[in-house]
Amino acid sequence: MIGQPLRRVEDPRLVTGQGRYVDDIVPPGVLHAVFVRSVEAHATIGPITLDETGIGELYTAADLGLERPMPNQYPSPLITQSIQSPPLAVDEVCYVGQPVAVVVGETAAGAVDCADLVQVDYQTLPVVIDHRRALEPEAAPAHLGSDTNLVGTLSAAFGDVEGAFTSAGHRVTVEVDQHRGALASMEGRAVLANWDDAERRLTLWSSSQAPHAIRAQLAAYLGLSPDELRVIAPDVGGGFGPKAAIYAEEYVVAALALKLRRPVKWTERRREHFVATNQQRGQSGTIEAAVDSDGLILGIRVRLVHDCGAYVPYGIVVPMTTLRLLSGPYAIPALDAAIDVVFTNATPTGAIRGAGRPNATFAIERVVDAIARELGLERDEVRRRNFVRPDQLPYVVDIMASDGRKVTYDSGDYLAALDRALEVADVDGFEQRKSRSADAGRLRGFGIASYVEDTGLGPYEGVRVEVLTNGEVLIETGASSQGQGHATVLAQICAAHLGVSPDRVRVRAGDTAAYGHGIATVASRSGQTTASAVHVAAGDLAETAKRLAADRLEASSQDIVLDDGVAMVVGQPGTEIPLGDLAAGLQPKLGATLPEGQQRPGLSVERVVPFDGLAYTFGTHVAEVEVDPETGHVVVANYVVVHDCGTLLNPMIVDGQIDGGVAHGLGNALSEEVRFSDDGQPLTTSFMDYRIITAADMPPLTKIHTETPSPTNPLGAKGAGEGGTIPTAAAVASAVEHALGGMGITVDHYPISSEWVRRAISDVSK
Repeated sequence: MIGQPLRRVEDPRLVTGQGRYVDDIVPPGVLHAVFVRSVEAHATIGPITLDETGIGELYTAADLGLERPMPNQYPSPLITQSIQSPPLAVDEVCYVGQPVAVVVGETAAGAVDCADLVQVDYQTLPVVIDHRRALEPEAAPAHLGSDTNLVGTLSAAFGDVEGAFTSAGHRVTVEVDQHRGALASMEGRAVLANWDDAERRLTLWSSSQAPHAIRAQLAAYLGLSPDELRVIAPDVGGGFGPKAAIYAEEYVVAALALKLRRPVKWTERRREHFVATNQQRGQSGTIEAAVDSDGLILGIRVRLVHDCGAYVPYGIVVPMTTLRLLSGPYAIPALDAAIDVVFTNATPTGAIRGAGRPNATFAIERVVDAIARELGLERDEVRRRNFVRPDQLPYVVDIMASDGRKVTYDSGDYLAALDRALEVADVDGFEQRKSRSADAGRLRGFGIASYVEDTGLGPYEGVRVEVLTNGEVLIETGASSQGQGHATVLAQICAAHLGVSPDRVRVRAGDTAAYGHGIATVASRSGQTTASAVHVAAGDLAETAKRLAADRLEASSQDIVLDDGVAMVVGQPGTEIPLGDLAAGLQPKLGATLPEGQQRPGLSVERVVPFDGLAYTFGTHVAEVEVDPETGHVVVANYVVVHDCGTLLNPMIVDGQIDGGVAHGLGNALSEEVRFSDDGQPLTTSFMDYRIITAADMPPLTKIHTETPSPTNPLGAKGAGEGGTIPTAAAVASAVEHALGGMGITVDHYPISSEWVRRAISDVSK
C-alpha cells in the first residue's frame, strides 16, 4: 500500500464544509479582540487613549502585564543584536502593523469600530526600509539606541578560494536581487483562548504549524505550568512557514483570557495579514565564480545582505539555510561566503515555502548560466561538468548543517534528473517552437534550474498507534497538518502493516493534550520523521498482534498473517481473530491479569525514530516562456519538473505538493512583491496590489518522479513540500533571459514584471 496513489481521506469532510477552523469555534460568551496597530514605520509612542465608552475596552501592555520582550524562537550566538518587541509595543514602534494595543468587545463589529476610535500619540523617527542600504553610514537606525542595523554576520569558508581566483582563466560576477514576499494562505492567522476554572487550565486554539512550540514558549512567558496550557491546532487553511512562528497575538489573546476569565478570539483580516504576518526572501548581493576554460567552477565568493525586518522573532534560520546550500548540486572545491543580516523598519521576516533555499538556488543557478554565457557553452553542459556525481555520494560540503554535522548529500543522480527533464521538455524541438512564436511577434526561451534541498530536520516526531476494541486504529502524534495530507499518508502506512483498510485508521494530531511532544510541521520533514515513526510503530504493533494471536491459536507467530482486520493462521480458514478482540483481551476486568509478557493494558505502541541525518531532495525544472516585446508580458508556456523525494509514499499527494509549489514559485518569479514607500508605508495590502498566480495562469505542467531512497530514515523518504517552489524563480529567470538573449539583457532579479521587461527592451533599443 505504501507508494500507492490513495485518495485523500481528509477531503470529503473539508470540501463539504465540515472543516473546523479557529474562527468556526464559538464558545458561549466569547469576546472579540481587535488590535490597534502602528500606522508609522518608526516612532515613539506616548499616551494611548479611547474617549468613547460602552462598545469595547482598551488594553495596553501595562494593563496585561506584557511589558517584557517576547523571546527569540530560535536564539543563536551569531545574533549580535537580538532585539525583540513586547507583545504590545512599549515606547517605540518599528514597523507599520506592529501591535500597539488591543480592544475587546462583545461583537467583532463593535470591536472594530472601537479600535478605529483609539488615539495613539506618535512622534515619528527616521526610517530605514531598503535592506541593501541598511549598513551605509548615513542609514537611519531601525531602533532607538542602536549604533548599527546589523543583526549578525553569517559566514562559511572551505578550500583555497584565493588560489582558485588567482589561477582561474575566467571570472564571472552576478548581482542578484530577490524580492520580499508575503504569505497568501487562504486562512489568515487566528487565535482563541479560554480559561477553565474547573480544570485550572488555559486552552488556546491557534492556526499554527507548531502547537507544542507555542505551549512551551507561552507557558514560560505567562508563568504557567506546561500542564496548565493546552494548545490545539484544528484545521488550518494553509501554513507555508509563517504559521510556524509564535506571534504577539497568541500572547495577548492568552493574557486577555486569563485576565477576563472569558473566552477571547481574534481573527486576522487580510490587510492585517499583509502587514503583521512574517514575510520573507528580501536578499541581495554579489556572487563571483572562478572558472577554468572548460567551465569547471574552481571556487565562489558570495556577499549577501538579508532583510530581517524590524525584529528577530524567528532567529536567523532563513539566511543560515541560504548559506548552507549556496553550492547547490555542484562539486565546488572552494567557497567563501558571508551574509549580513540587517534590521529594517518593515514587517519581520521568517520562513515561507523554501525558507532560504530559493535564495541559494537562484544565486548559484544564475551564476551557472552566466558561466555558460561567458564561455559560449550550453547551459546544460556547464551543469553536467560541475554536478556532484553519483559515485561521489555521500558528498560532504564543509559547512555545518542544522544538526551540527557537516552538510552531506545522501543519495541521488543529479545528471539523470537533468537529462530526463530536457528530454520531457523536448528541448530538441525548441527551435521549431521558437520560430512559430517569432512568426506571431513573440520571443521564446527556455530555462533550466537544478537544486538540492535539505529535508527531514530533527530532532524527532513521535507517534502512538493503538488498535481499539472495535477494530479501528488510532494514531496520535504531535505533528499537525495544514493540508499536506498527513491523515492519508499515515493511515496508508499504518494500514499496510496491520492489514486493515485505511478508512479504519484515524489520526489525531495538533493537540498538546492528546500527544504531549512535538516539534513542528515545517521544512518538508514529516515524511522522514512522523511517517517513519508510524512505519516503525505500526510494524512493531503488527508483531505484537501476531504474537498474541499465535498464543490464542496455538501457532507460531511466523505463521500468522494480518489481513482485512483479522489475524489468522496462513492457509487455515476459520482461524480468524479480529484485531479488536485482541485489543479487548488486553483490557481485563477487575481481578483478572494481563497476558504473560504484556506490561500494560491496550494493544498499542509508542515510538520516536531517532534522527539520523538530513535527507536531500533534488531535481531539475525546465521552464519555457513566451515574451511579448511590445508589452513585456511573460507567459509560461510549458513547465517540466523532474523531482526526487526518495521513496514515494503517495504519488498523488506528492503531485499535489508539486502543483502547489510550482504555482507558488511562479508567483514569486513573475508578480509577487511586497513594496514600501520611502517612509515605510506598505503599498501592497490586498490582492489588488499583491498578485498571486491563479489556476488560469498555470502552464501545462509535467511531473516526473525518480526515486533514490535516503539511507537516513526507515522509509527512505525525502521531503516533497517545497521542491516545486525552490528552483522555479531561477528556471523562469533563465528562460526569460534566454528569450531576450539576442538583446544582451541579463535577468538576475525577481519578480520579473512586465514593466521591467518592457523597460529593459526599451533601454537596449535606444
